[in-house]
Amino acid sequence: MDVNTQTATSGDLDTNSAGEKSADSPWSFLWFVVKLVVAVLLFRILVFSPFSIPSESMLPRLMNGDYLLAAKWPYGYSGYSLPFDAGLPEGRIFAGQPERGEIVIFKHPIDKTDYIKRVIGLPGDTVSVIGGQVVIDGQFVTKEEIEPFVVPVSQNTFCAWGAEEIVREDGTQACRYRRFRETLPGGRSYEVLDWGLTQGDNIAPVVIPEGHMFVMGDNRDNSRDSRFEATSGDAVGIVSQDLLVGRASIIIWSTDGSAEWIKPWTWFSSARWGRIGRAI
Repeated sequence: MDVNTQTATSGDLDTNSAGEKSADSPWSFLWFVVKLVVAVLLFRILVFSPFSIPSESMLPRLMNGDYLLAAKWPYGYSGYSLPFDAGLPEGRIFAGQPERGEIVIFKHPIDKTDYIKRVIGLPGDTVSVIGGQVVIDGQFVTKEEIEPFVVPVSQNTFCAWGAEEIVREDGTQACRYRRFRETLPGGRSYEVLDWGLTQGDNIAPVVIPEGHMFVMGDNRDNSRDSRFEATSGDAVGIVSQDLLVGRASIIIWSTDGSAEWIKPWTWFSSARWGRIGRAI
């Protein structure tokens, strides 16, 4: 009798314990989801956030169809650091200033969409453009022509008017552009494309105000940047550093645009594998 009673009692305890676990499991899972969401949000706000390149204004460094991570901490945090419009006050905390030559993501001064350009001028600099050559504080930025830039034609890349359309040895079409290497004061160098003289190749000197920056696209004749007055959906003008979102860091994916969702194999055939993992 004693053994049977103990067995029955033990069984009752097991049943209750299982019931408690069963009752707790939905709440445990919900709490796990909440913590996961908070962790992801904090990561996007404080550490890295993903962005995509929707145009060719940053060729040859960045291509339409590139997906990258932007470091959020180098320039401090503001309402624009959030992955949604929180309507927070203007300004930044832990503010840091970008360096000349860095590729930055920022909000358009008027419509607040994301833009990506290269920093050319900082507060106190006098910036102008003469005959397609950048001038900082009266000194021409070194610009030397190097081998042409050749990019395959795809759904994400077309030949603009400044390109020469060619057929490569494998029979595929490509666009060939004149390419140059610029070297900024301080030694940072990068590549740019220049199609020929256009409206943005001659800009009167302008002094960059405190807390602002002068930005340009590397594809000089296909970029609406600080050389032009800020207009919604178009050029950005001279940009306040309070609009900074992050510093472009690494390409995590790149596609030529030929993928179709209903054909999973095209997700891989459309990838530009050689670009994935490149530091920016």
